[in-house]
Amino acid sequence: MAQTPALKFTRHTPEAALEIYDELLAVYAEVYDVPPYIGDPFFSVETYGDRLRAAFDMPGFEVVTARLADGTLAGYVHGVTLVPDRAWWASLADLVPADARAAAVAGAVFWLRELMVLPKHTTQGIGRALHNEMVAGRAEPWTTLTCIVDNEPARSAYPRWGYEVVGQIKHAPESPLYDAMILRPGQV
Repeated sequence: MAQTPALKFTRHTPEAALEIYDELLAVYAEVYDVPPYIGDPFFSVETYGDRLRAAFDMPGFEVVTARLADGTLAGYVHGVTLVPDRAWWASLADLVPADARAAAVAGAVFWLRELMVLPKHTTQGIGRALHNEMVAGRAEPWTTLTCIVDNEPARSAYPRWGYEVVGQIKHAPESPLYDAMILRPGQV
């Protein structure tokens, strides 16, 4: 892995994220312009744009961008507070540890919804740096995410970062199968 370049991280509220919405979509379009995502309606830019706009209205929404020294956007991460009435919890039934469920009831779980780094900037540690910046700046001590089961190398990276797989879910009938993972407090 190459050395991580100098990065400028910026946190964005929903209003600020809306101002860079087209730039966020452009990153998504490039990151997901590879098999098996090409041609799959679930991964279309339009469908993602709808999901992103819907997330703007969720509790605790935030985007963290990583820009290189020249101002180029290298990647971003976004997420929300994972409230206990989300289908995420119901779909995992009793697989989620009781302490994680209790944290959700207390509003103490952050749901990392997307983490993207432009292909020309991968293998430089930017994804990990973005992740750590986001998680360290959140009020919620717990973090959760989902990762497509065959999405390598991301699927292998998350356990190295401290995540544990608690089960598998589908976000929608047309979505692929995801590993649902949790990161306990103090792991970053």
